[in-house]
Amino acid sequence: MNVSQNNLDAVNAKLLVKIEPADYTEKVEKAVKDFRKKANMPGFRPGTVPVGLVKKMYGKSFLAEEVNKLISDALYDYIKEKDLNILGEPIPTENFPVPEFEDGANFEFSFDIAIAPELNVSLSAKNKVKYYNITVGKDLIDKQTAAYRGRFGKYVQTEKVEEKDVVKGELQELNADGSEKVDGVKVENALLSPGYIKSADEKKKVLGKTKDSSFVFNPNKAFEGNDAELASLLQISKDAVKTFTADCKFTIKEITRYAEAEMNQEFFDACFGKDVVKSEDEFTAKIKEGLAEQFVEDSDIKFIIDMRDLVLGQLKDVQFADAFLKRWLKANNEKMTAEQIEEEYPKMIEDLKWQLVKDKMAKEAGVKVEKADIEEVAKKAAKAQFAQYGMIGVPDDILDGYVQDMLKNKDGAKNAAERAAEHKIVELLKSKVSLANTDITFDEFSKFFEKK
Repeated sequence: MNVSQNNLDAVNAKLLVKIEPADYTEKVEKAVKDFRKKANMPGFRPGTVPVGLVKKMYGKSFLAEEVNKLISDALYDYIKEKDLNILGEPIPTENFPVPEFEDGANFEFSFDIAIAPELNVSLSAKNKVKYYNITVGKDLIDKQTAAYRGRFGKYVQTEKVEEKDVVKGELQELNADGSEKVDGVKVENALLSPGYIKSADEKKKVLGKTKDSSFVFNPNKAFEGNDAELASLLQISKDAVKTFTADCKFTIKEITRYAEAEMNQEFFDACFGKDVVKSEDEFTAKIKEGLAEQFVEDSDIKFIIDMRDLVLGQLKDVQFADAFLKRWLKANNEKMTAEQIEEEYPKMIEDLKWQLVKDKMAKEAGVKVEKADIEEVAKKAAKAQFAQYGMIGVPDDILDGYVQDMLKNKDGAKNAAERAAEHKIVELLKSKVSLANTDITFDEFSKFFEKK
């Protein structure tokens, strides 16, 4: 068996695979014998089917299968041995003669390959790249503090109605003269929240009312005839509410309010673990530290975007095996039309350039992603997930167990490994240019990512 390479230009080549009988005969014979042992054919007991009959019936299929395996192995071994940096995978050369699979014949197969171009990027201290440090201002600290206080708050009973309260009481339908309607709608434990009342005039009737007091309002006007909300309040069918326009008397029994957590030790412990924070100043400092750590990820993302633009600006004239890559895309994405490929191809090439540059830099710098790097990334991700549910200061032993479970999942492990590699690439890129550290507010920074 022989593989030879014919370079058409710097990025296109053909691999010619030559296979002789000595390469496949023994393998085909073994495949025939293995099949014969378990073949179940009329007139023969298992294992007694003549070899000649098996070859006659299935010989070409076995030959084709073994030759295809040889081709696959030959291509893989050659590419690995020659250290070819190819893009995509080898695909059969168009219009190259397809051989008949005859036992004892010599075979030739031709495959097209795309060779990655040389990407020479010059990065040095002369390249100044802004690195945005997002300042943690009082507005962000206050917002995060309010979020924590809201998360760890609780429902309390109060005496005077405010907009976000939930009012529980007795609702009674009234006649036109204001008297209670006999056999009218009556709800013993009606629930009403001023915040959901759409009519400003009707909302005023309940705001400021106290427990055990009553007020008269019009539900239909309050909710602007919304069938679902009226049916829920009046506890009648949606058909019935369509004709319900009467005023109602509401007698308040309870006023429930969600109160934010107080700034005390119980609250601090709930947020960050027992005795981690012992004062409001320490709490504020912890909030600021957490936001700053979170913003480093955002700053790195912006830095990567800017570095990508800098690098790609140096690679505008680099040529790729465009025709091959479009054929390869079509072969691997049958649902994509030629028009879609043409439309998406330029972006794909830009992404490919950037990936190749990062891979080259990482290889030259000897960047390696260790198990500890992956676990650290997974641990940060786990902390972020727990934080979303208000679970701050989760003990390390619980985090470690969660991380191990996360990494047992194939997709989770792959994602963590990719993120760990990306972190190392970010640090590598930072070392290759001059960073112009620039302070910026969160609002100003967010504008970079607004859709134009």
